[in-house]
Amino acid sequence: MASKWNIILFAGLAEKLDTRAIAPEWELDRMTAGELKRRLAERYPEHAALLSVCFVARNQAFAPDGATVEAGDELALLPPVSGGSNADGEPEAQAEGGAAKRFAITETRLDPGATLDRVLHPDHGAAIAFVGTTREWTMGKRTVTLEYEAYVPMAEKVLAQIGDEISERWPGTLTAIDHRIGTVGIGEISVVIAVSSAHRADAYDASRYAIERLKQVVPIWKKEVYEDGTEWKGHQLGPWDPTAPAEEPGGRQP
Repeated sequence: MASKWNIILFAGLAEKLDTRAIAPEWELDRMTAGELKRRLAERYPEHAALLSVCFVARNQAFAPDGATVEAGDELALLPPVSGGSNADGEPEAQAEGGAAKRFAITETRLDPGATLDRVLHPDHGAAIAFVGTTREWTMGKRTVTLEYEAYVPMAEKVLAQIGDEISERWPGTLTAIDHRIGTVGIGEISVVIAVSSAHRADAYDASRYAIERLKQVVPIWKKEVYEDGTEWKGHQLGPWDPTAPAEEPGGRQP
């Protein structure tokens, strides 16, 4: 009996296939992630090149090509990600136990002060906020707006993972990351990364690590809307491998 495989699509891949989900039926109820991609490339040969550089997500975690996936899993196909929240007028997201949620994806405007407030600590002598905004001109092309999309539940988990990595590398450091999705206009904020630490050097290093790691692993995509067209942007850091080891600031692997 054939099994139905429900697969969620995102960003440029969803646009090219003109659907947000596909449900192929195959005779197998389990296979490797690589086999899944191969079968989809056979089904959509005109998009085989893009499918080959996508990653499979299984139950909101990256699944390398050799990993086993099953028809009953929550499956998503993720094209290369793009780097890139607490909002005015909305109650702050809460984590379990009532504590403020430190890693959030939101469709509303970001407030850097609110993000920074979530990492302030009486034992920390340094607190900084990195704020990413939409610029108007890139490589001679005028950007009208940016449109961000995310696999929200997985993106928030991976943001929290980045926070854990920072805590391991710089013990005692606190991190909060808010990322906006939807349409972000010129000069508007798309991401805020707040870091506090006992020492300023650790805060600066951790902040830089956070934004570079975000661009590498978090399932968020960016579409640039120009005066004369649109373009989905990948992470622009070479071949995309979100399972590769993290690098320390300066390009060194831990």
